[in-house]
Amino acid sequence: MIFSKFVDELPIPPVLKPRWKDQFYTYYEVNMTAFKQSLHSELNDTTVWGYEGSYPGPTIEVESGEKVFIKWINNLPDKHLLPVDYSVHGAHMDVPEVRTVVHVYGACVEWESDGYPEAWFTKGFKQVGRYFRKQVYQYDNCNQACTLWYHDHTLGITRLNVYAGLAGFYLIRDQRERLLNLPSGKYEIPLIIQDKTFNKDGSLFYPKQPDKPIPELETSVVPQFIGETILVNGKVHPYLNVEPRKYRFRLLNGSNTRFFRIKLDSGQLMYQIATDGGFMQHPIGVTEIMLSPAERADVIIDFTNLEGKNVIITNDAPTPFPSGVPVDENTGSVMQFRVALPLSNIDTCVIPANMVPLPKINEQTASKKRYLSFKKDLDKFGRPYMLLDNKQWDAPITENPKLGSTEIWYLINVSPDSHPIHLHLVDFQIIDRRDIDSEKFNKKGVIQYTGPAIPPEPQERGWKDTVRANPNQVTRIIMKFGPYTGLYVWHCHVLEHEDNEMMRPFIVIQ
Repeated sequence: MIFSKFVDELPIPPVLKPRWKDQFYTYYEVNMTAFKQSLHSELNDTTVWGYEGSYPGPTIEVESGEKVFIKWINNLPDKHLLPVDYSVHGAHMDVPEVRTVVHVYGACVEWESDGYPEAWFTKGFKQVGRYFRKQVYQYDNCNQACTLWYHDHTLGITRLNVYAGLAGFYLIRDQRERLLNLPSGKYEIPLIIQDKTFNKDGSLFYPKQPDKPIPELETSVVPQFIGETILVNGKVHPYLNVEPRKYRFRLLNGSNTRFFRIKLDSGQLMYQIATDGGFMQHPIGVTEIMLSPAERADVIIDFTNLEGKNVIITNDAPTPFPSGVPVDENTGSVMQFRVALPLSNIDTCVIPANMVPLPKINEQTASKKRYLSFKKDLDKFGRPYMLLDNKQWDAPITENPKLGSTEIWYLINVSPDSHPIHLHLVDFQIIDRRDIDSEKFNKKGVIQYTGPAIPPEPQERGWKDTVRANPNQVTRIIMKFGPYTGLYVWHCHVLEHEDNEMMRPFIVIQ
């Protein structure tokens, strides 16, 4: 379906108010329900799932170090909105069809509150997964100011739950951020970019089968989901009226599979100030930003002296990335800014020259190196799927870093697509990427480098929790494990891959 572009205004998710707040702790309750919402004015209202009656969910804003308790409450229908594949690990017939568990993405959090994929729960907590430990999650927010997000993380149906609408922003603030004098208040706007396909009646379309259907299964997981149209904050191709001044945008790729390489059609620079895990050392002026699923970038766009002009965010990333289908007229544009509002007061906010010191983790401090490959395999139905380190989800745990130790992980990608790899609990730094001979690795398991080490792109030089592991390359990341021990996961954030075995537990030991 082709929609008129830039006819609906960009919605801005409300900020959630806590149920209780004192000097010791803050308490929220967040309800998950099904409801109808208008995603485009030319479309019938769409049934979606969301948090607190909104898709995307409301923004949760907390202070660094604030003790926050959240009770996530499942009030969803018993029947799923989308086709469930019961042959997928964790989604077999012996578990309820609709179940949820929430992960705050990028949070530094005890494992019992991390949203472990098998800690799911149903309506009224009537049934729970085997790793379910508590109804009220505790977040100590030991991160510096940064852009996090929360979304569903249930084993076997994450792709469906997130696509149905279960996602929202979680922002951590601190004093240092306030002293930077960045655009704030109505000049600071979170943007979650996603792709979807609609049926004629306005309902969400999600494929029941891959291109080569699996005849013995009514519904089969697909290797990737590519939506026909782009939404921002739950609206198809919206516009935003802005003043001729600086704005801060928190960009998040909330898609299942699609990568975004975004630019401004005016050719002007965006000033990136932060990566997934917080501020960079210095802002950088960039003409394009690459976001794989779940990656975030915090940018300032300056509309000064552009009165009366329109600026469009464009996208030219093929799907799957980097060598898949190119964008079309529909997916090549994201949203529009209209510099149509009068300046309400003098713009005194700044793009600071320096933000936070960012000491590089010394490679010499690493006590362990892990070589972790991912490549294609076929499951028992002959479907292609990806495995991490050649192991399925429930194989014995092989990654067991010690609390406080530093490790270097060599992510070896000998598949044709780029994979966004995410680790729970920790932020890491990207050391480098390096081309390898994939054929030799596949045949003999030997890493033979075919080129020099490539340093991370300037846009990635900061704290990260998700990294693009490109095809025929080894991507090296370094991180210190802590401050908690316990059971966490690392996985590909292409949700169709994550749901179909491309996820592994790791355990931080004392």
